[in-house]
Amino acid sequence: MPERPSPRRVVLITGAASGFGAGAARGFAAQGARLVLCDIDEKGLETLAESLRAAGAEVLARRVDVTEEAAQAGLVAAALRHFGQLDVAINNAGLGQPFTPLARTEARDFDRIMAVNARGVFLGMKHQVPPMQQARAGVILNIASVAGLTGAGHLAAYAAAKHAVVGLTRAAADELARHNIRVNALCPAFAETPLFAEMADRMASRTGEDAAQTRQRITARVPMGRVATVDEVVQAMLWTCAPANTFMTGQALAIDGGLTAI
Repeated sequence: MPERPSPRRVVLITGAASGFGAGAARGFAAQGARLVLCDIDEKGLETLAESLRAAGAEVLARRVDVTEEAAQAGLVAAALRHFGQLDVAINNAGLGQPFTPLARTEARDFDRIMAVNARGVFLGMKHQVPPMQQARAGVILNIASVAGLTGAGHLAAYAAAKHAVVGLTRAAADELARHNIRVNALCPAFAETPLFAEMADRMASRTGEDAAQTRQRITARVPMGRVATVDEVVQAMLWTCAPANTFMTGQALAIDGGLTAI
């Protein structure tokens, strides 16, 4: 008797409207995954969802503010109602920070960055974990940053939040390994995303440089001499979550062109 095919994986991605989130959605769709996508950018999210559906993917898309617990709980509940399972969760939604000295960083800006980048990951995992525990299987990938592995001057709020993401990842991995749930963090350096472009433009306007000079200054310390492409980071996301990757958990994986090697 032929073996019954296993159901296609259900992959939840926050911050899916652009950047790493959109790239991951396309990558997982190409593998046949069913997708649960959210973002606060409703228009961008729906544009992505329609393009994926036109290519044959099954997509559930919702506007979600990841700092709101009810919204995060509702997203997981909708995924379970619609698809009946949750196999992979990628907590990708995040905010950047303009280069600012610590003493000039506004408390409200610190609180907002922590709310999205750290609290948002915590709330996501809080509600993603129970159905995975019930299934005794699952993968969670949290998108941190090299700023969560090293010091990052003039990015104190962002670095604090990303260090929190790495800590949350390691604590959850320790707690959930016995449930066959793997939890890892990916720590990219600068990459060709809208977030990076916005940051570079702000820096250029402050310093009076042109955009090319600013980009050169940003990449000067990277041994490979450039920023990452979105696809390079997405490939790492796909591998970290791959069904064949069964024994890796609690890791904070740097995708940084050698930046943390020096």
